[in-house]
Amino acid sequence: MKTHAQAVVIGGGLVGCSILYHLAKLGWTDVVLLERDELTSGSTWHAAANIHGLHDNNNITRIQHYTMNLYKELEKETGQGCGVFQPGSLYLAQTEDREHQLRLQEAKARFYGLNFHEISREQAKDLHPLAQFDDVRCIMFEPDGGNVDPSGVTQAYAAGARAMGATIQRFCPVLGTEQQPDGSWIVRTAKGDIRTQCVVNAGGLWGREVAAMAGIELPLQPTEHQYFVTEAIDEVAALGRRLPSIADRDGEYYFRQEGNGLLIGAYEKDMKFWAENGTPLDFAHDLFPDDLDRIMENVIRATDRVPVAATAGVKRVINGPMIWSPDANAIWGPVPELRNYFCCTGIIPGFSQSGGLGLLSAQWMIEGEPQYDMFAWDLARFGDWADKAFTRARVEDAYTHRFAIHFPNEERSAGRPARVRPAYHMQQKMGGVFGLNCGWEHPLWFADQPGLRETNGFARQNWWEPVGRETRMLRQTVGVIDISNFANYVIKGPGAHDWLDRLVANRAPTEVGRSCLTPMISGRGGVAGDFTITKVDQDEYMMIGSGMAERYHQRFFNMVALPEGTTFDVATKRIAGFSVAGPRSRELLQHLTETDLSNSGFRFMRSRRISVAGVACLAIRVSFTGDLGWELHCAEDDQIRLYSALLDVSAKLGGGPVGARALGSLRIEKGYGSWGREYSQEYWPQEVGLAGLIKLDKAFLHKDAYLAIKENTPREVLSIFEVEADMADASGGEPIFTPDGRPVGRVTSGAYGYSVGKSLAIGFADPKVAQPGDRVEIFILGRPHRATLLAEPPFDPDGLRLRDVVK
Repeated sequence: MKTHAQAVVIGGGLVGCSILYHLAKLGWTDVVLLERDELTSGSTWHAAANIHGLHDNNNITRIQHYTMNLYKELEKETGQGCGVFQPGSLYLAQTEDREHQLRLQEAKARFYGLNFHEISREQAKDLHPLAQFDDVRCIMFEPDGGNVDPSGVTQAYAAGARAMGATIQRFCPVLGTEQQPDGSWIVRTAKGDIRTQCVVNAGGLWGREVAAMAGIELPLQPTEHQYFVTEAIDEVAALGRRLPSIADRDGEYYFRQEGNGLLIGAYEKDMKFWAENGTPLDFAHDLFPDDLDRIMENVIRATDRVPVAATAGVKRVINGPMIWSPDANAIWGPVPELRNYFCCTGIIPGFSQSGGLGLLSAQWMIEGEPQYDMFAWDLARFGDWADKAFTRARVEDAYTHRFAIHFPNEERSAGRPARVRPAYHMQQKMGGVFGLNCGWEHPLWFADQPGLRETNGFARQNWWEPVGRETRMLRQTVGVIDISNFANYVIKGPGAHDWLDRLVANRAPTEVGRSCLTPMISGRGGVAGDFTITKVDQDEYMMIGSGMAERYHQRFFNMVALPEGTTFDVATKRIAGFSVAGPRSRELLQHLTETDLSNSGFRFMRSRRISVAGVACLAIRVSFTGDLGWELHCAEDDQIRLYSALLDVSAKLGGGPVGARALGSLRIEKGYGSWGREYSQEYWPQEVGLAGLIKLDKAFLHKDAYLAIKENTPREVLSIFEVEADMADASGGEPIFTPDGRPVGRVTSGAYGYSVGKSLAIGFADPKVAQPGDRVEIFILGRPHRATLLAEPPFDPDGLRLRDVVK
């Protein structure tokens, strides 16, 4: 057995073999895959193996499309059959909301050049004469949908990898993984040790156990899952062709042909966990006892759709394990706390995503970064707050709502609260309705009475009017926004300035009391993050960034060595914050502090340690609302005291608490971008308006990558649109076309601009196709809505309110 390798992949299921194949394809041929049993053991071998291209997340759609196209190429390349059947898939909508979802996916498919389109009931009946569609209001057809052979695909990946020089060791269980001081690893097996630069945990059902060998815990939990195959059905055999699969998400089942019978599967409400305390090491090609009674309600709905299934006998039942993350997305990417340890596990629609997962994993390991922003899969979206109780509750919710629509702005309650601030219960009593951000509960909006639950849907919901009141209140008087979900970092020591200056692209402040806004550059020259950096004291800085990206950004922070005697502290847990903003924000704060807050006494982008209502605060004159305002950061223990004082005075001035939904509307009115939406590794600084903050007269992280793309013409430009909409607003992901049907770009954020009286969207536009003043169409609810590309933000485009300048 080999004793050295560039990478060792642990796990010989579908995804492990795909990663091995793509590592070799991208040039790492000295790679080894270790499988404790036979390839496909665990959950791969018994999968239904359906394939589909469309997803609510645009980038996942792109990699699923890549995966579907890859299988036939694999067959040609390796000679190994993948069992590809592509008779197409029928997607049914029984409800208005499902119709909105399907129409939006149809518009996205047109934008990306994919084949997914509406057909009539008559056309659907021609494609699937055994089904009835009388209760269906909308039908979409995906001609490339279908299924593959689980073993065939896995073996094709393995054959392709071997042909390029990769090695596969079967029946070789891993006994341990040990990191070495230089960042490399020793992988210990019963057949000997392998020294490697990179370990890949593709352990599938054993992903938790493999992670534990490296001293980490992954938020994963297996469940049982059932489908069955009927005996041969004469009506199916008589057709002489393959029937399209049926995706009836409202019916909560899936349905396709298998041989001359039918395969029916479901995600039932009466779900069952499995292996809560660890996956048995002797489990391989095993199944659980049949338990069809649990899914019988779903099966009845399926047989109502295709009546011949009701009288068919059951040929075989598959009741096997699947392993889930809390949100049913992959647990994927390098572990920030370790060097050269990569995870790819917890994948549910594996046969739709395996190729893309393998490709992007190989890109990340070999090239330093994947080509797409895939934070939806990044394991860094979870922290240690995603404990076993949280994971269990969220997995139950994800399983039982597998086919439920994930609406824009929807916040699911399972497993919450995970982390709360001292002011949480106070905000509850004030009518706060909360969202989840990096585990923290933070108020989205404030209802008229405590305990009100928000509704969900594609159209405007019950929070639309209350958010409007909060927005107008802040613009007219003053609002107090809890920003304790922002990430806070404290850097101290004689090398603090040097470290920050080598990390970010702007110059770190050199004068105490000065602040700056700065991008951090990614490995391909894109925007890895955006931060506010403040020099608090001679050798002390505070840096504020996206809360949900806190663990993600750790990877970049780790790339720049801290100078001797300098410390870096993730201070989010011990620091709380509020944004006080609006035309009367200065008046509010001046009631609570003796510090001079006038323009001359406290200029824009300046900071100072001050006392507010007797609470020691770091005050920064900056505001994400685009209005006059200050951020106040205090010790978490002082949060309630500071919050109470701010609210008491704000009420006397006609102001009050404001939630995150209103903040979203306010920043969109101003045209401000947000990390994870407008700013990501995919977008170049010159495309998102951040190039002016980059200083080339100094060194910074990934400067060479930025210089390589610096002179490139923007592919797309971050833009703001005014939309003609009266029922629903854009939320993100909607495609944009010219009136004659040419693709323009896509929406990244959307909201109603209450203080400007316009429905607004921020997004990317191809400057070769659309310019300011041009009319475009934004597909909200999957229907074209007329919009105008604006030349400037509709609120205070000159920044006069922000700087409190009288023109």
